Amino acid sequence: MSKPHGVWGELRVKIITDYPERLERRVYFYLAHPDSPEKTDRYEVEKCRFHKETLLLKLGNLNDRDSADELRGMLVRIPIEEAVPLEEGEYYHFQLIGARVETEGGELLGQVIEVIDTGANDVYVVRGPRGELLLPALDDVILDLDLDSNLMVVRPLPGMLPEDEK
Repeated sequence: MSKPHGVWGELRVKIITDYPERLERRVYFYLAHPDSPEKTDRYEVEKCRFHKETLLLKLGNLNDRDSADELRGMLVRIPIEEAVPLEEGEYYHFQLIGARVETEGGELLGQVIEVIDTGANDVYVVRGPRGELLLPALDDVILDLDLDSNLMVVRPLPGMLPEDEK
């Protein structure tokens, strides 16, 4: 949530999904504080529309600018069971956070801590024994991703890993 829009309790929402059209059909939105994203509060949608590059959202019980402003900075969360099903080989970014990353030889590189959307391809930020690594989401690099076991197997390109300290 960014900031209020107008005086009747509408909110501006920054759109970061590849499927913004699905947001207009939602009956409820779930909001979470950035410091505790696992705890959400459900709000009924009264009105939802696009304006320029943002979503304007009118939630139940928000009837003025001040009450809308209290939600500034909140995160919009969608329960996975309500998320749009993805194609084979597609993943939501949140599903990758925390995944264990190993080379095809079994060396632990760390865990995915962030996914950067570059436009061309995603880049996975991995933190582990070698420090922080940037792995492009390319078929030549990401060999396997098993969400059930929370494991990503990679083949880093030459020069992608810092030299081993000896």
